[in-house]
Amino acid sequence: MTEPAAGGEGARGSGGDAKPDTRDLVIEAIRSCYDPEIPVNIYDLGLVYEVRVEGTHAYVKMTLTSPACPVAGTLPLEVRNRVEMVEGIDTAEIDLVWDPPWTPAKLSEAARLQLGM
Repeated sequence: MTEPAAGGEGARGSGGDAKPDTRDLVIEAIRSCYDPEIPVNIYDLGLVYEVRVEGTHAYVKMTLTSPACPVAGTLPLEVRNRVEMVEGIDTAEIDLVWDPPWTPAKLSEAARLQLGM
């Protein structure tokens, strides 16, 4: 999984006006999407393997907790819609993959804490 830029990495601006780059904004948009069965956003669940921004196009490589996930038909569309709402993004491509398969080992530390693990 591609990790988000830490701290001020990738920040742009002149003087003291640092603002997040577009990739960081895309990741924040993805963090607003949740698996309905687990009260953790899909980014911290480890379902997002890659986030790339090229110009005004965003590419997100993601998976689901299982191929039988009840939101398999809707969650990728929700991610695309939220990413396309980010300022500076015109189009988003969501690549739903099953390899490597998701496992609980992909949970972020924040997700582990939130789930009491």
